Amino acid sequence: QVQLVESGGGLVQAGGSLRLSCAASGRPFSNYDMGWFRQAPGKGRELVTAITWNGGSTWYADSVKGRFTISRDNAKNTVYLQMNSLKPEDTAVYYCAASSRSNVYTNPRGYGYWGQGTQVTVSS
Repeated sequence: QVQLVESGGGLVQAGGSLRLSCAASGRPFSNYDMGWFRQAPGKGRELVTAITWNGGSTWYADSVKGRFTISRDNAKNTVYLQMNSLKPEDTAVYYCAASSRSNVYTNPRGYGYWGQGTQVTVSS
């Protein structure tokens, strides 16, 4: 198994930036594709962005394309989410998650390991 711990959430004004980090431990980090999900109050959890095990491919939801950037450092067992031009509608709890490389990395149902989440609040 892999254990995941997010950090970097907080309160930011609209138009601002935040960088989330997710540190992994346990099984080799390179065994997993990684994703960032978010869940806003009263809404379901949605896949926001994902990256393959070696960083070779990335995917973004239309709602964040051009504003968010996912990256990973396998030497540090960490995945990052750089969020720029934040909007109030980006307010949510953000979760990092891991998916076995045998799954399709853009399939939300493939993610079986989760962090505890970090709150991001964007004020208008």
